[in-house]
Amino acid sequence: MREKKEINIKIGEHVKKARERAGITQEQLAEKTDVSPQYISDLERGVVGISVEKLKNLCVVLGVSSDEILFGNIQAKSSAAFFEKISILSESQVLILSDIINKYIEAVSLDK
Repeated sequence: MREKKEINIKIGEHVKKARERAGITQEQLAEKTDVSPQYISDLERGVVGISVEKLKNLCVVLGVSSDEILFGNIQAKSSAAFFEKISILSESQVLILSDIINKYIEAVSLDK
C-alpha cells in the first residue's frame, strides 16, 4: 500500500467538508465532476492527489475557492467563490440571478 502524503490527507479533509456543506454525496460529486466515485473516495481519504484541472472542476461544482480546498481557508465574504459558481451560467441566467439578488436585498432592507 502506498504511503499517504500529508498534503493529500489535508486536501481530502477539505474536499469532504466542502462536499458535505454542499449537501451532495460522493456519487453525485463524481458524476458532476466526471470522475469515478472511487476517485472521490480515494481523494477524501488522502490516498490520491488532485490535478489542477480536477481541482478547478471541483471548486466550480462545490462553489468554493481553491484556497478553501488547498488550505482550508473559508472566507465568508469571498466574492471569488460566488463568481466561480456563476461562471457556468449563461448571460440570460446571470441577469435573472441579478434580479433575484436585487429583490432579496430590497426585501431584507424593508425589514430594518
